[in-house]
Amino acid sequence: MNLKLIWILTAWLAFAALPAVAEEAASEQGVAWESLSEAQQKLLAGQRETWNTIPPGRQQAMAVGAERWGTMTPEQQAKARERWGKWKTLTPEQRDGMRKRWQRFHELTPEEKEALRDKYHRFQSLSAEQQEALRKRWRRMTPEQRQHAIQRHAPRRHPASAPPRPPR
Repeated sequence: MNLKLIWILTAWLAFAALPAVAEEAASEQGVAWESLSEAQQKLLAGQRETWNTIPPGRQQAMAVGAERWGTMTPEQQAKARERWGKWKTLTPEQRDGMRKRWQRFHELTPEEKEALRDKYHRFQSLSAEQQEALRKRWRRMTPEQRQHAIQRHAPRRHPASAPPRPPR
């Protein structure tokens, strides 16, 4: 496989797996090239010459991504390649929107994440025609209608500070 493509996929996986790592302060420790495993070095070989110029957070993310890539099945690697291909076609604005949605997802509670995953899987189980009908319906909604729909279908948050109800 083309090593450049592998590096790109690894970088993308690192970004997807640890978006916050790449954004952390420059004071954090970088990853020494020599500390990478042989498999990681092979996967990241295209970056060897410039490794020390890569920000520490990005080095860590790339190292983690390269390690993760090695544990993936061929099917998972194929899916990752496909997702990377889609990512490359996005505009900078679309990428920024994706990053923001990813960040919001990671701020959800475990219950909210599970509810969102469930809704995603239910949507995926619909026929292509049903999915398109829902997309069209969404596009026709006003911003207010969309917000109402989101709130209506959002998981109920339980206030952390609310005292428990006394038994009756």
